[in-house]
Amino acid sequence: METDFVYLASASPRRSELLRQIGVPYRVRPPAIAEEQAPGETPEAYVLRLAAAKAGAVWSALGRGEERPVLAADTAVVLDSQVLGKPADVAQAEAMLAALSGRAHRVLTAIALQTSQGADTLLCESEVRFRATTPAERSAYCATGEPFDKAGGYGIQGHAAVFVEHLRGSYSSVVGLPLYETAVLLARHGISFWRKAVAAA
Repeated sequence: METDFVYLASASPRRSELLRQIGVPYRVRPPAIAEEQAPGETPEAYVLRLAAAKAGAVWSALGRGEERPVLAADTAVVLDSQVLGKPADVAQAEAMLAALSGRAHRVLTAIALQTSQGADTLLCESEVRFRATTPAERSAYCATGEPFDKAGGYGIQGHAAVFVEHLRGSYSSVVGLPLYETAVLLARHGISFWRKAVAAA
């Protein structure tokens, strides 16, 4: 099912940049859905549900003649079995960073592609280990403003790269869009990448 572009169900500039990296024309259509983990829901089920819900919400809002595949993603930082969301304030961000200090955690990113045939999903799991950080470092990092729109309170592609001692898995997935899995999902539905003309959001 070749198409001239896909809708990206995300306002994240990082996901836009990653989609441009593999040459997929897109237009941004961020959805408005609640991002809350249900009682008893596993982290894996949580991110898969949210990715599918985001793609479905945008698909349902498309008008006649607007139908194009909708690509969505959701990322969760998981320490032990706890999902660390986006911190609401400095205190919460510093607490998350303190909890991650000197420890390994999982990063789960689910992607969903919604078409007229329904939703197709994939899940990518990576492991990130932070070196031990000091209260002064964590405070200085929070002062950059970087943690507040990011799961787990950090961005591996930004200033927090100096905290990352080891990564096992997909770097692009930790940033927010696993490119290998994205390419697999697009190819599965006949959508090509590496195209020169990329539609700007």
